[in-house]
Amino acid sequence: MLFIKRFLKLILLLVSAALLLVACSNEDVSDPVHKEGYETLEFKYLGSPGMVTLVELAEDLGYLAPVKLNFVGISTGGPQGIQTVLTGDSDISSPAFNGAVVKVVASKAPVKAVIASYGTEKNSLTGYYVLANSPIKSARDLIGKTVAVNTMGAQMEFMLTEYLRRSGLSKDEVAQVTLIVIPPGSSEQTLRQHQVDVAPLGGPATERGGVRMLFNEYDLFGEFTAGAYVMSNKFLQKNPNTSRQVIAGIAKAIEWTRTTPRDQVIARFTDIMQARNRNENMENLQYFSGWGVAGKGGLFKDEEFQVWVDWLVQDGQLEQGDINLKQVYSNEFNPFLNAAANQI
Repeated sequence: MLFIKRFLKLILLLVSAALLLVACSNEDVSDPVHKEGYETLEFKYLGSPGMVTLVELAEDLGYLAPVKLNFVGISTGGPQGIQTVLTGDSDISSPAFNGAVVKVVASKAPVKAVIASYGTEKNSLTGYYVLANSPIKSARDLIGKTVAVNTMGAQMEFMLTEYLRRSGLSKDEVAQVTLIVIPPGSSEQTLRQHQVDVAPLGGPATERGGVRMLFNEYDLFGEFTAGAYVMSNKFLQKNPNTSRQVIAGIAKAIEWTRTTPRDQVIARFTDIMQARNRNENMENLQYFSGWGVAGKGGLFKDEEFQVWVDWLVQDGQLEQGDINLKQVYSNEFNPFLNAAANQI
């Protein structure tokens, strides 16, 4: 009799364990990652101090749901943002200059530009400045002078060199213009203290006076998408549905900004920055005039990358035919691609 009782007790334990396994299995099936069709609901990204990025705006507007952002740190520039994508520390780069993207892909890095992040603005105060009483009036006056940049191999270096080349300076003369890396946010002070001759400035720095714009990017290219968000090929292949949701959210955030009154956009930015509580200076928000993205929903055009392929070929860093633009960027995950195709 005792044996039977022990046997029945063992059976009961086994049945209970089996039921528990079934329950756990059912919980896995109903997990939102599988139910919603997304490979992951966590998306790692980099932020920028004193700014709201497009991916942050997209989440705040509800365009990323059910995917949620995971802030993993501050970006110091596009090249560093691309590096974090390559190491897997973030799932998307900070806004990166298209020329830098071309250069990275040309080095065989397995990444791709997936949606535009910024471009040139006709009425932007952002540009390359000298002191108001500086003798520098033209590109040729920069020979032997110093220019502040936030990092090497990024937009400021490319744009400055393009300005010098278009102004007729030879390769040897361009090499005589010295670039000095200055931490972000320190350019104005460095210029005013005569530590450099030219610095990229915008917004409040220009309103304080005593400086004069030498040139800006709109002068060189007109309306032109200049920057991109970059993701790794591995992440795109492993997480196509999550990637599509995030990229679609950014695309919709770009268009929301175009169609929303500027004061409402700035108010939204202010609320986002206050809510994230990073003890930031919000002074620059009032100078926001748009992202400058040329394409609908952040769609790319070949020429926005081809110009930098040609630039690198001319500079001797690439050979003609070394790179295919399909390796550099893709509009595949952007929901505005089909809408654009239907308009053709």
